[in-house]
Amino acid sequence: MAVYAIGDVQGCFDELTELLDHLDFRSERDQLWFTGDLVNRGPQSLAVLRFVRALDDRAVSVLGNHDLHLLAIAAGARASRREDTFQDILAAPDCDQLIAWLRERPTLYHDTSLNFTLIHAGLAPEWDLRMAQDCAQELETTLRGTGYVDFLHNMYGDTPDRWSDDLDGVERLRFITNCLTRIRYFDRGGHLSLHRTGPPEPPHRDFVPWFEMPNRRSKGERIIFGHWASLQLHRPLDPTHGVFHVDTGCGWGGRLTALRLDDERYFSVPCARFKRPT
Repeated sequence: MAVYAIGDVQGCFDELTELLDHLDFRSERDQLWFTGDLVNRGPQSLAVLRFVRALDDRAVSVLGNHDLHLLAIAAGARASRREDTFQDILAAPDCDQLIAWLRERPTLYHDTSLNFTLIHAGLAPEWDLRMAQDCAQELETTLRGTGYVDFLHNMYGDTPDRWSDDLDGVERLRFITNCLTRIRYFDRGGHLSLHRTGPPEPPHRDFVPWFEMPNRRSKGERIIFGHWASLQLHRPLDPTHGVFHVDTGCGWGGRLTALRLDDERYFSVPCARFKRPT
């Protein structure tokens, strides 16, 4: 059996199919891990969701920010944006079932036997693996509970921007959401910097990628993540950080990438740039 971690698919079903053919993936034998953002930007979000759901226990997918955006729109907690491309899901006869399935996805997945952790975006420097798992479980319980619509109405926002064990209520959940599904950088003081999106530019005088934060308590864990299409644009990741990045910008016309966990080998296929409607 092989386990493959695949970066942000973002509705690019044709490229996903091509990548799986390239891997000689067999659902009866292999397993897929997805870093989230299954939907949006690409033209076939419905096909991607249906495919991953049908894999059942042969697939693990954590929630990304675009997946949460879909949940918020479906719940009436957020207005659709002009650039959104998942209207096919909202109009589908099985929309309710797909949304219910998406709500049940984890926001962090750890496999003890393989010694890998799967997330979409990043972790707060104050979190060790146990704390990250506990925080993810808090968010998952909320998304799966009866009050999830109220949370989705209050999910968006850039504050609080620093972790404290004393955070509670919606502010605590919002910080957890922003770390697991949105973060790329922290400033030197440990505050979230949610609107910096480009590749790191040394010497990082003011802003630091989450995985390079000094005294990061999750250092030593093998963490797979996506979310940051431009991360390796100018330089590869330093292996000393113990992180594996697999978002190579398929939704922007880059490549769709998979990491085979047993030998840490990467595979990828080119992606056609999706032309947004004018």
